[in-house]
Amino acid sequence: MINDDHWWAVPAIVVTAAISAPAYATQYLTLEQAQQVLFPEADAFIASPVTLTPEQQDAVEEYAGVGQRATRQPVWRVQHAGRDAGWFVLDEVYGKHEFITYAVGLDADGQVTGIEILDYRETHGGEVRNAKWRAQFHGAEYGDALKLGREIENISGATLSCKHITEGVRRVLALHAIAIEGRTLP
Repeated sequence: MINDDHWWAVPAIVVTAAISAPAYATQYLTLEQAQQVLFPEADAFIASPVTLTPEQQDAVEEYAGVGQRATRQPVWRVQHAGRDAGWFVLDEVYGKHEFITYAVGLDADGQVTGIEILDYRETHGGEVRNAKWRAQFHGAEYGDALKLGREIENISGATLSCKHITEGVRRVLALHAIAIEGRTLP
């Protein structure tokens, strides 16, 4: 039984527990740092956000097998020595409970040159930052199956993060091909 003289004890314990709860969100790279990592030779990143038409959104979703959350996608055209060198696409996917912010570098032909994790907010599964795991996407292009457990190996304990990033990269490839290049479904 709580004594009226100690009415503050229970709320203080609750407040202390809430304040001392560990934070799991980690920012590994800023947008600008990710751009430089994926395109170290670039001398310009030109904001070129993509706004999908309803038809394009449907085509991206059909190809990727997952929804496109927004009709507007943050994209930058990358230049080196005054010439187009590729595309930098910023995206987010759910891990298990929280969003993972990542970026995909695409060369001028639309092949993946790399992916980087910018923000990871989950309590488990941060192993997706492992360079060897991320390297599996190198060279992937629109039309590749990119399925977890087949072309892309899973990481035990990070299954949902691996699955959702894999789906996200497949969606980014479709977005590039359909909305930027104007291609149709394979």
